[in-house]
Amino acid sequence: MNVLIPLLAGLLLLGLGARFYSSWISRLLGVDDRRPTPARRLEDGRDYVPTRTHVVFAHHFATIAGAGPIVGPTLALAFGWAPAWGWIVLGCILFGAVHDMTAMFISLREDGRSLADVCRRTLGGAGYFCFLAFLLLILTLINAIFLKLSCKALSAAYPAALLKLEPGSRLIGTFVQDGVVMGRIGGIATTSVFVITLFAPLVGWLAHRRRLPGPWLYLLSAGICAASIALGFRFPIALTPGTWLYVMSAYVFLACWVPVWLVMQPRDFVNVQILYAGVLLLAAGLVWLGFTGRPLAAAGWAVAEGTRLAGGPVWPFLMITVACGAISGFHSLAAGGTTAKQVTSESAVRRVGYYAMVLEGALALMALLLVAAVLPRGEYLAIVFPAGGEGNPILAFAVAVGYLLHDMLGLPVAAGCVAGILVLEGFVVTTLDTAVRLCRYILEEFWGFLWNGRAPAFFRNAFVNTGFAVGLMLLFATSSTLFAAWKVFGAGNQLIAALAMTVASFWLLARGRAYWFALAPALFMTVTTFAMLLRQLWSYHAAAPAGALVAAKDLPLAVASLLLLALATGVILVSLRRLAGGRWRVAAALAPAVAPADSPAE
Repeated sequence: MNVLIPLLAGLLLLGLGARFYSSWISRLLGVDDRRPTPARRLEDGRDYVPTRTHVVFAHHFATIAGAGPIVGPTLALAFGWAPAWGWIVLGCILFGAVHDMTAMFISLREDGRSLADVCRRTLGGAGYFCFLAFLLLILTLINAIFLKLSCKALSAAYPAALLKLEPGSRLIGTFVQDGVVMGRIGGIATTSVFVITLFAPLVGWLAHRRRLPGPWLYLLSAGICAASIALGFRFPIALTPGTWLYVMSAYVFLACWVPVWLVMQPRDFVNVQILYAGVLLLAAGLVWLGFTGRPLAAAGWAVAEGTRLAGGPVWPFLMITVACGAISGFHSLAAGGTTAKQVTSESAVRRVGYYAMVLEGALALMALLLVAAVLPRGEYLAIVFPAGGEGNPILAFAVAVGYLLHDMLGLPVAAGCVAGILVLEGFVVTTLDTAVRLCRYILEEFWGFLWNGRAPAFFRNAFVNTGFAVGLMLLFATSSTLFAAWKVFGAGNQLIAALAMTVASFWLLARGRAYWFALAPALFMTVTTFAMLLRQLWSYHAAAPAGALVAAKDLPLAVASLLLLALATGVILVSLRRLAGGRWRVAAALAPAVAPADSPAE
């Protein structure tokens, strides 16, 4: 099948969902631009910062579109491209974008409070404690996963022969590994990361203190991106994955400790220029492949092989493997944890919340079809599912981009691979720093709950809580493999989405609003994630040596899986008890009144 057929069909459906379904959800929610947002009412210059919508969109998209919409579809291609295509398109329109938009809207109506705090006001103390502990655990897993992905990207290498590097070529650095000359394609991205980060405070100062007009901000950011890449080719930085673990940890500690406008937001804004360029490049490349008659190299359906490679059947494994791009619970934390504190109008929940998720779905769709069209099946399996080794889906995507740009523009394959790494690394870092900052917020809430709002000054200190978040991240990052952790991370991430939609359903129910559009995703994702976690626990036990419940190497992830199940069950039981007792009605008195049903949606 020509690659254009699934591409255009998928983009058309995503566009229709963004145009019509999001408008309908806005009316059901009661979006009203006459109400001042928390960013305006509670502006503090640190977390509550009124920001222009296009800048918020860039920050939010860069935050939510981590490696997930590229890594997930690349892994899911093991089942064939058709099942992954269907879940990305339908999941994004009906589940993911609604989830993001609803979470952002509820946070706006709750003074920019986090989803956990909304849970406290909706489900009470017991549900809040379970939800808060659950979020701390899954955010730690998310941070560990993205830290490992970042290190893999920045230290990525591939055989020079496959990169078509001529002997003596100085395009990228080379080294010898096990007698094979390897091209170092991650070093250029390393330099780019350093340069963009160093310039972030300047961009933040110009945007928020000098109010530099938008066109000049974009021009400056594009110039910084171009200079960072040029410097990367001239002065590539080579660090080992182990060293990167600590270098990146130091960066996220700084970014999450200082005010959001100083490093994190401007860095995301600058970096998103590369991400936008990458999305446009993918779209142009796939269109070119279609017009040149390039068929999809991957099979439409490879369910049996995918089941063997992934360790389980299409359901629930596909829905867990493809999280970002279809539905991702992390998005609700970003929407209510940072983005809702920056938007200046309620209509932004549609323009930022729904549209950013649709753009991420389009990215996931294009990443899936690119790898399916360009990378031969044998090479795909050798990179992503190597026998006896840990796969590298990031490298598979980068190599696919390299082949595409070589065929389309005549660029060296190595240069194209660098472009792929640059795009993907930008997504990873912008998600990592926000996720650690969110973990800091949750820790601050957790200590406040334990001490009934009077936590000692030590536990209210941003420096201390950022240190806790980074330390927990390192603990999991150094004790598990990427693919093994991805399954637990995916299940936990999707379980956040299920619980977020459960809380949203009760919030809407308490205010007499339609809630079925939130409840349906909540029910489906709850059943799916519970099935996945139970299968994972059984697989850990089945692989354990005689006389042991689980092997020592699987113990951290087995304990994490068990705790995720227990805490999620606690939230659900509390929800059912409050529903049966009618106590959900109390929540209506705890939050600001909702605008009338006929309030303008735009």
